[in-house]
Amino acid sequence: MEIAAVSVRSSNGYLLIAASGGLNQQRTGITDAVVVARILNATLVVPELDHHSFWKDDSDFVNIFDIKWFISYLAKDVSIVKRVPVKVMKLMQKPPYTMRVPRKSEPEYYSDQVLPVLLRRRVLQLTKFDYRLANDLDEELQKLRCRVNYHALKFTKPIRNLGQKLVVRMRKMARRFIAVHLRFEPDMLAFSGCYYGGGDKERYELGEIRKRWATLPELSPDEERTRGRCPLTPHEVGLMLRALGFKNDTYLYVASGEIYGGEKTLQPLKELFPNFYTKEMVAGDELKPFLPYSSRLAAIDYIVCDESDVFVTNNNGNMAKILAGSRRYMGHKRTIRPNAKRLSALFMARNKMDWETFSGKVKSCQRGYMGEPEEMRPGRGEFHEFPSSCICKTPFNHSNVINRYNDHISGSNPTLPESQYRYISNSSDLDEKSSEKFQ
Repeated sequence: MEIAAVSVRSSNGYLLIAASGGLNQQRTGITDAVVVARILNATLVVPELDHHSFWKDDSDFVNIFDIKWFISYLAKDVSIVKRVPVKVMKLMQKPPYTMRVPRKSEPEYYSDQVLPVLLRRRVLQLTKFDYRLANDLDEELQKLRCRVNYHALKFTKPIRNLGQKLVVRMRKMARRFIAVHLRFEPDMLAFSGCYYGGGDKERYELGEIRKRWATLPELSPDEERTRGRCPLTPHEVGLMLRALGFKNDTYLYVASGEIYGGEKTLQPLKELFPNFYTKEMVAGDELKPFLPYSSRLAAIDYIVCDESDVFVTNNNGNMAKILAGSRRYMGHKRTIRPNAKRLSALFMARNKMDWETFSGKVKSCQRGYMGEPEEMRPGRGEFHEFPSSCICKTPFNHSNVINRYNDHISGSNPTLPESQYRYISNSSDLDEKSSEKFQ
C-alpha cells in the first residue's frame, strides 16, 4: 500500500488560510489547509501564520518552513502559490471574502457550503483555521495529511542545522537521552484553571492571564486535578520517571518555554536528574538569533524531541500529539504520556507510602500510557497522534527501553510488555534520509 499523490485538476479559485495559535497548532492548520484545497480543487496560497496569539511571534511561513520544498513536494496534490496574482486581485475590486468554518467540519460541508462561495468570489479566505476539518476522512485524504505533515513541512535550513547540532551534542554526552516536554508555562497553567499552592500571588497572576480568554468557564482547581486535567509539576514528572525505573544518571533534554516559578520550580526535577539540559544550555550563543521568535525556538525543541530515544509529554496538547504521531509514523519510538487522572491521587498520597509501594503504583497507573505500538486502536484519538492510514505493521520484538538505560534492573517490567509489532511508514514519497532510516 502506497501513499501516492493524485494529479491536480483545473483550479476553482484561490484559497487563503489564516492559521492560529502556536507552532504546532498552526502546523495542524496548514496540514488541513492543503487537504481542504484538495477537496475544493482550489489553488492554495501559502498560509498566513498567527502573529497575535499569546506567543506574539511575527514569523511568517517562510521564516519557519522551507517554502520552496513545501510547494514543490505537494505539486502533484495541490497547486500552491506564494500570493494571489495581481491581475486576479484587480478583477475582484474588493477585499477577499472571509468566512469561518465550524470546527471538525466534514468534507461535505466544504463541498456544499464553501465551494459555492469560492466559485462565486474566486478568492476566499478562511480565518482561525485550526481543527476545522473532521478527524476521520477517507484514506486518500488521510494519506495526503501524512504527506504534508511528515514530508512537505520541512523546517528552514537554519532551524534544521541548529536542531541537529543539539541532537549531536546530546548524543556526545550520552548515547541515549530522554526529551521531556514540561508544558508548565504560565499560559498553560492559566488556561487549565489549576492551582499549584502558590497562594494569592499565583491566583492573581494566573487569573490575569486567564482574562485573555473571555469564554473560559469558572473551574474548580481541585475538581480539574481529580479529573486529570492539570499538568504535572516538574517535580511530579521527575518522580514519575524515577518510579518507572529511570535512574538519576539518565540524561534529560527539557523542552519548554518560560517555566512558571522559574528555577525554584525546576530545582526538584534537577535534583532527581542532575544531567538536565535545555536548548539554552546546549546551544549557547548560537541560539541568540532565534530568541525573539517563540515559534522558531519551539521548532528547535521539536527536532530534538523527535530525535530522542524516549519522548515524555506532560500535556496532551498540539506538540505532544503531533510528535507522538511523527514518532509512530517514522518507525515507532516510545512516547510516554502521564495518566494524570490516576497519578494525581497517587501524588497527593505520596507521603503515606514507602518508595517501593509508590513505584509499583506508578507502574500500574501507567499501563497503556507507555507508548506501546498497539496501545491505541486505529481510528481512536486524533489522526495527528495516530496516523493509522499511513502506517502498517510488521512483526518485531521491541526491547524494553527503560532497561536500555538501566542495565542493572533485574526482572521484567510489567508496565512495558514486549511489543508485537513495529510500525513503519507506507509512504512512497520518502526522502532519501527517511528511506535509509526505515531500512
